[in-house]
Parts: sequence; structure tokens; C-alpha cells
Amino acid sequence: MPVHTATDAAGHAVELARDAVTGGADLVLVLGGDGTINEAANGMIHSPVPLGILPGGTANVLANELGLGNRLERAVERLSQCVERRIAAGKLCAANGDSRYFLLMGGAGLDATIVTKVRPALKAASGKLAYWIAGFGELFRTVGQFHVAVNGKKRECGFVLVSRVRNYGGDMEIAGGASLLSDDFEVVLFKGSNPLRYAAYLTAVTLRQVQSMPGVCTLRTKRIEFSGEAHFQIDGEYGGRLPASFEIVPDALTLLLPPGYR
Repeated sequence: MPVHTATDAAGHAVELARDAVTGGADLVLVLGGDGTINEAANGMIHSPVPLGILPGGTANVLANELGLGNRLERAVERLSQCVERRIAAGKLCAANGDSRYFLLMGGAGLDATIVTKVRPALKAASGKLAYWIAGFGELFRTVGQFHVAVNGKKRECGFVLVSRVRNYGGDMEIAGGASLLSDDFEVVLFKGSNPLRYAAYLTAVTLRQVQSMPGVCTLRTKRIEFSGEAHFQIDGEYGGRLPASFEIVPDALTLLLPPGYR
């Protein structure tokens, strides 16, 4: 018999999903944004129970990545055609020993700084516009630098995206070769501290040409380490301050995916 439960605080979806799995649920459906989906996934890692998602948040990156869209009625119809696929997940390992899983992406530097500047009340009222407003506020500030170690090489960057999906922010594409079906990350590194340089990067993102820009480097890896003074985010939610590392966890979760998802 279906059970419907609403979350009432940050982190509650982890508990609800874990209880559903241990209680013998055949399927867990999450209606919410990427942050709520992240919490539910953290309660289901290494479980055989499939996770299905329905859009109900600000950006709905995962719903858009899967082609379910932002309209609930249409997503419900498409979800009925989805199939179970076992996928890898990302794992955040913080310097204090804490760890957390993520399905979509992690970021360090500029985008995580913007996340810290988003006002919750404005986000609730205007959705993605709150992120754009926070981002415009960084246009005249020098972008802080930090270090990243990947595939045996250390680099200095102002923003690094570590992604499992092509979609970014709901309607942009940065990691064009990423896929939930792969067992690695696509990593996009942005060099430089001049904010005008990042304005040019953003323009290239909107034109889907960012990976050909000077100062942008794209790599594939199963593990990446960060050090220095910078913020990081996972699945669009603030994660903390560096140092930290991200790594791939194979065969981590069963997700309902459209049959045509590549």
C-alpha cells in the first residue's frame, strides 16, 4: 500500500528514504528539488530499491537531464515508461571525516561562492533568478584561487565542476560528455581570477562552446582532490570549505531512467 510522507526539515528525506528501504518498500518516489532528491539518495545508497524522481524544486537538474521536464503531470506520464538502471554515485569526503553522496555534480570555487550568497527568501519567491542575482554580485570581485589534483597533476583554478550530468542549473550545459551511466566524472576546470573572464565563460556556456574556450580544460577521472581556501557545493547545495575530495562509488543506486537515456 503506498505511503505518502512530507519532509519537515533539512535532512528529513534521508531518514524517510532509509526507513522506507528497511521497511520493505518496493519503490521510493521523491517529489522535490535536487536537494531533496540528494537527501533521499543518501538514505538509499547500496540498497536494491529503485528511486524515481518527480520535479518539484527550483532548477530540477535531474528531471531535466532525464527528459522528464518541469511539469509534474508530464513527468508522471514519462516516469511510467522508465526502467530500472544501476548507476554509480559521487562521494564527498570532507577534511573532518564527514562523507556524503551525490548524484549530479559537485563544484568548488565560484559557483559554490554564489550558492553562499543566495538569499533563501528570494530563492523561495523567485526560484533560479535568486542565483542569477547572486552571480551578478560577483561580477566585479576577483575570483579566489584554489588547487585541484586530478590524474596525477596539480592545477590552480577559480571554478571546477565535477559532473555526472550534462545539465547545469536546469537550462545550461557545461559537462557535455557526462552521463549517469558512466563510472567516472567529467571534470571541467576554469582558470583565471579576473571576473570578466568568467563573464566570457558564461557567454560560451550559453552558446554551448565553453569547452573550446582558452583557459578551460576538460578531463575524466574517478577521483579528484581539492585544497586551498574556497567553498564547495554538491547537487546545488552548500557543502562547506576545502580541503575535500570527490570520488566515484560504482554500483551505488538503482534509478528509474527513460529507456532512451544514453
